[in-house]
Amino acid sequence: MIARHLDTLLLVVDEGSFEAAAARLGVSPSAVSQRIKALESDVGRVVVRRTTPVGVTDAGEVLVQAARRMRLLETETDDRLHHRVSERPVTVGINADSLGTWFRPVLRSVAAHGGIGLQLQVEDEQHSLEMLRRGDVMGVVTAEADPVPGCVSEELGVMRYWPVGSPELAATLGDGPGQVGLDRLPVLIIGSYDRMTDDVLAGRGLTGSADRRVSRIPSFEGLNDAVVAGLGWTVVPVSAADPYVRAGTMVRLGDEVGEVPLYWQRWRLESDTLGALTDAVHAAAAVGLD
Repeated sequence: MIARHLDTLLLVVDEGSFEAAAARLGVSPSAVSQRIKALESDVGRVVVRRTTPVGVTDAGEVLVQAARRMRLLETETDDRLHHRVSERPVTVGINADSLGTWFRPVLRSVAAHGGIGLQLQVEDEQHSLEMLRRGDVMGVVTAEADPVPGCVSEELGVMRYWPVGSPELAATLGDGPGQVGLDRLPVLIIGSYDRMTDDVLAGRGLTGSADRRVSRIPSFEGLNDAVVAGLGWTVVPVSAADPYVRAGTMVRLGDEVGEVPLYWQRWRLESDTLGALTDAVHAAAAVGLD
């Protein structure tokens, strides 16, 4: 395999099309296509799905992972040889709740370390592992303990959640006149994969009513604001909800404490950059998770 062909594959995947990759490389789309075909000929398999955006096959995922690892090691080697520090981009998959709470000190650690450019991709902790399998990221915060092939899985701790709503919304919850059950209250979710409110209902032997109002707020801070505004109820990390509850702007809607164990899965690779990031993640988790 020629390194140029692997670099071209990465660009096609990252840019989403042959045309966009060609523009970045300053060559024609036909030249990009020829490089990909040459790569596929070398490995004896189709590696790219000609979809919109471009996807990769299982063989392509293996090559993308290898290419990203090679790029990181090449950059670190070059830095050492020339006694310099460059901006090495590290890609990480992270769920919004973690990014909004315990993960924040990692940002300070990366800034203090210098030379690392951090690229975060926000995804639900139940589904972030797919990004690692595809080679899109070097590490993920995930709820899955079993390691992806070629990666290591390290326990971080447990994130705890409360079901909460505004005082005004909580007043409508009950069996009295004009009141409704939790399954009929307006609900807030942060993304299409968010099932934590359903888990709360299931724990009470309920399912969400088909005619309840569902609002999607794709922002951790925005979700908290929506709760305070009375737009609906949801589950919020205890560390984030507690100040609001103490201030009286949020109310717990039951005694349940949801628990989600979190793990750090990363490439099995001896890398100064990845090692520094891993240390920062564990240090933050030791303080912010149970």
